[in-house]
Amino acid sequence: MTNTELSALLLLATAASFTPGPNTTLSTALAANLGFRRSLRFVLAVPVGWGLLLSLCAGGVGALVVALPPLRIGIQALGIGYLLWLAFKLARSSQLAQADASQLRVTFWQGVMLQFLNIKAWMLALTIVAGWLAGHADAVARFAIILPLMLAFGLVSNLAYALIGSLLRQWLSGPDNSGTRLRWFNRFMAVVLVVTAAWMATF
Repeated sequence: MTNTELSALLLLATAASFTPGPNTTLSTALAANLGFRRSLRFVLAVPVGWGLLLSLCAGGVGALVVALPPLRIGIQALGIGYLLWLAFKLARSSQLAQADASQLRVTFWQGVMLQFLNIKAWMLALTIVAGWLAGHADAVARFAIILPLMLAFGLVSNLAYALIGSLLRQWLSGPDNSGTRLRWFNRFMAVVLVVTAAWMATF
């Protein structure tokens, strides 16, 4: 891989990983409501799920998704539906204890599966396969460089967003633990998820 190709990949990875999206929004919201430690299962699930997705795309599954519009639309619809469901659950959380009890229980495997329902993640994986892997004799060697690099970007970006959420946690609870600040924060994050779902619908 040339320096130019690597630089372009780094720019793509930075833009894709650190701009707000379903993963970073959820990492922030989970850390703000549940604390940094309990958000880690989702934060770790993001690179695991996306790594599996990229591997499948490199193996040809991504081309199948593009070639079969009903399959692509199905993935898109499920992803949008799941984001809207999470937004609804998030908007109803108004106290740290309430959120901890029932409202925002996202397991590691749900985090992994979310990557397969994120049409943005599919398009990013397909872009990488088309631009950096397909047609290259050294595709396997390139994949050995690209995969850990993209996983590192996914992990670091979601850790950063989760850290921001956890730093806001005490302030969001308010001096009287009324949950007013948290309620408005959760509603704002829910709106971000809804906007993200609407944006995903345009792919």
